[in-house]
Amino acid sequence: MKGDPKNLGFSTRAIHAGQHPDPATGAINVPIYATSTYVQDGLGEHKGHEYARVTNPTRSALEENVASLEGGISGHAFASGMAAISTLMTMLKTGDHVVASHTVYGGTYRLLTQVLDRYGLESSWVDTSDLAAVEAAMTDRTRMVYVETPTNPMMEITDLAAVARLAHEADAILAVDNTFASPWFQRPLEHGADVVMHSATKFLNGHSDALGGILVATRPEDSEWFAFVSKSAGGVLGPFDAYLTLRGIKTLEVRMEKHEASGRAIAAFLDGHAAVKQTFYPGLPAHPGHEVHKRQASGFGALISFDLGSLEAARTLLENVEVLSLAESLGGVETLISHPATMTHAAVPFEQRQRLGIVDGLVRVSVGLENVEDLIADLEQALARI
Repeated sequence: MKGDPKNLGFSTRAIHAGQHPDPATGAINVPIYATSTYVQDGLGEHKGHEYARVTNPTRSALEENVASLEGGISGHAFASGMAAISTLMTMLKTGDHVVASHTVYGGTYRLLTQVLDRYGLESSWVDTSDLAAVEAAMTDRTRMVYVETPTNPMMEITDLAAVARLAHEADAILAVDNTFASPWFQRPLEHGADVVMHSATKFLNGHSDALGGILVATRPEDSEWFAFVSKSAGGVLGPFDAYLTLRGIKTLEVRMEKHEASGRAIAAFLDGHAAVKQTFYPGLPAHPGHEVHKRQASGFGALISFDLGSLEAARTLLENVEVLSLAESLGGVETLISHPATMTHAAVPFEQRQRLGIVDGLVRVSVGLENVEDLIADLEQALARI
């Protein structure tokens, strides 16, 4: 791609940033460089790559691409979203303190409370949509505020610009998991975040056929550190998964627009259904974070949670849908339905799940790209069995 990518539109960058025609063949797609090492012309004379754990051309293309979409200075691709978060947390040391959104992905909670706590990293779990709670949780040892917005699965919304100010006033960084919104709808770096994380498995890839995680940095020192840890710990993304994710990103804008259009229709259907106790979707005007999300994002996304009141009711729905697929994960072309209490958030203790609203009747839907009429009809017939 010729010229400055910053001057080009989102979809143009999604299709071209980091993806130059192959110099050997002219192939328009970045090849899958399935190699573990690279031949050197002489001692210290290589073509930019020495060993695949350090760099791989396919992975490098993906990293440059996502950095362009998020507006960062560098991207770093890992074998999974949790590998990316694990690398992010190496920015911290024993005795440091993290303030985190209290309804983050269950794997993030497990990492901080059952792995990193063994090394003396302390964490406080707060409703980051409540700025007073964030400020009250911070100490003189707080070095990171870690936010999901919307959160998983309660769809809570955090004011990114306001939390960035709080973090920076305390000499802490703001790291944001942007998986749910994707860079098409939301770019946290534009609102003061220092690092953005993605589970590339989800909307970036979009086809449920690859794992991956991404960190995007804004500061040179963080970029250098992520590259160093990636090389040292080795949790890097393989070239085939990098290729599949690049393939998915090319259609990110059009996919996200269809995801959201269907998501809004399904949220409205669920919100008015007699069997549904409460619907959680930031696109609903009654959602407490609706106005904040409108200010910092251009769309509401495709994730919806709703409470059916009991485990029995949730089980009835989950076991009777026919078009929707009962499975973990999200962000694919197919609509996935899941039960957070026993699936994505099983690692969170029961009492804490209850406090957070992750009750046994809660169901989460990731709206895919099927005909929305078919999805609503499927939900309607399954809800009728409750």
